[in-house]
Amino acid sequence: MAQKVQNQSSEVQALAQNWPIAEALLGGTAAMRKAGTTFLPKWPGEEKESYEARLATATLFPAFGRTLGVMSGKPFSKQITLGEDTQDKIKAWCEDVDLQGNSLHTFAAMMMDEALGFGLAGILVDYPRVSGARTLADERAIGARPYMVAIRHSQILGWKAQRSNGATVLTQLRLAETKEEDDGEFGIKHEPRVRVLTPGAWAVYMPGAKAEDDWVLEEQGATTLQAIPFAPVYGRKRGFMDGVSPLLDLAYLNVKHWQSQSDQDTILHVARVPILALIGGEDPGMDGTGGTQLTVGASAAVRLPKDGDLKFVEHTGAAIEAGAKSLEALEDQMIQTGAELLVQKPGQRSATEASNDAEANKSELQRITEGFEDSLDQALQFMAAWVNEKQGGHASLFKDFGAATLTEAGAQLVISMQQAGYITKATAIKELQRRGMLAADIEAVMELEAVQEEGPALGTVGAV
Repeated sequence: MAQKVQNQSSEVQALAQNWPIAEALLGGTAAMRKAGTTFLPKWPGEEKESYEARLATATLFPAFGRTLGVMSGKPFSKQITLGEDTQDKIKAWCEDVDLQGNSLHTFAAMMMDEALGFGLAGILVDYPRVSGARTLADERAIGARPYMVAIRHSQILGWKAQRSNGATVLTQLRLAETKEEDDGEFGIKHEPRVRVLTPGAWAVYMPGAKAEDDWVLEEQGATTLQAIPFAPVYGRKRGFMDGVSPLLDLAYLNVKHWQSQSDQDTILHVARVPILALIGGEDPGMDGTGGTQLTVGASAAVRLPKDGDLKFVEHTGAAIEAGAKSLEALEDQMIQTGAELLVQKPGQRSATEASNDAEANKSELQRITEGFEDSLDQALQFMAAWVNEKQGGHASLFKDFGAATLTEAGAQLVISMQQAGYITKATAIKELQRRGMLAADIEAVMELEAVQEEGPALGTVGAV
C-alpha cells in the first residue's frame, strides 16, 4: 500500500518503539499513572478497585529525567564558542538563533536534551517568506534572515536519501507540524499539517474533509537552496537518520523501579495495618446468628470463651527489608548505568590518536558531543547558504568531562546531581561512601554541620 503523507515510515516506526517509555518517564508521576498497565501491570486476580488504588498512589523516582538533565548539561557547563571562521553577522544571528529569544547556547542545549532522550532529532534552518521584496538587498533591508527551528523526535515522519559525492544526503523529508488558527473570539486551536521538503522546494499538506480522506495540498513554493536545510542530531548514532537514546537501558531500569516501588508501598500498607485474630470463639449458627460477638473500641470489653485468645497478627517485616534493599540496589544500578556515558573507552584509533591516549580514549558522551558539534556546523553552513555566503563557521562545546573508571564516573554523576539540586548534600555524601570515595565512618549530618561552622571556603571570601 502506498505511503500516506501523514503516516510514519517503517524506519520511523522502528525508532518510535523506544519513544513512549522516555516520554512517560519525562512526564513524571502523572504521565506514568496515565500510562496505566503499560508500565504498571495488574497482578493476576487483582481487583479493578485495588489496582486503581495502587496506581493512584504510585510515585516515580525520576532517575531517567535527572540523569538526562545532568548528561545533556555537561557539554554546556561552559559557554559555546564560535570559531574565527564564523562571520560576524552569523555570530549576531546566534544571539537570537531561533527568532524566539534563544541564543545558540540555549537552543543547542535543548537539542542535546532531545537527542540524548530519544536518539534522533534535528535542526531545520528556515528563512522567512517576505512579501514585496524582489532582491536579497530588499530582504536584508527589512531584517529578513535565516533562523533555526528545533525539530523534535515525534515530528519526523519519514525521509528519502541518496549517495552524492561520497555522502548521504536527504532528497525528501516529511515533518509533522501544527498551524495555529482562531477558535472563536478568544480561543486558539492547532490544526495538524505535514511539511514536505525537497531540494529547492517545499509543500504543506492538510487533512481532507473526512478523517478517512487522503490529505490534500494546502500550499507549496520554491527555495533558493538546492539541498534540504536539515541537520540531524543524534544520541547514540547507528547510521544516517538512525539513532537511539544512550540512556535507554536506564529508562527500563527506571520502569522496573516504578513497579518495584509500587510493590513496596503496597506491602508497607498491608504491614502497617495489623489483623485482629480471635482464637477459640464460638461459630455462628446455621441462620448466621449467635456465635462470639466482637466489638472493638476504647470503651468496649470482650468476653472470650474458655481457652479463647484474642491477638493482633502483624507482618514479620522480612519482606519489607528485602524490598527496601532491592530498591536501594536498583537505584545504585541506575546511577551506574547513567555514569557509563562518562567513562573513557578506547575507540577506533587513527595513526594520530595512537600516539595520544587522551584523544583516543573518550567517553561515549564526549563522542556524542563531537557528533553534535558536526550537526551545529552543518546548521551554521545552511545559515550561510541562505544568504549566498560560502563559510558558516564552526561551533565548539566543552568536552573535558570524561572519567577514567566507572566508580569515578558514578561519583561525578552524584556530585552533578547534587549541584543541580536533584539530591541533597547528605544523600550525596552517603552515595559517595557507598562507592568508596569517602570514608565509611563519616556521619553526613555531622559533616555538613562542621562545614557550616568552618565558614566560606578558602579563596571565596569577598568573591563576586
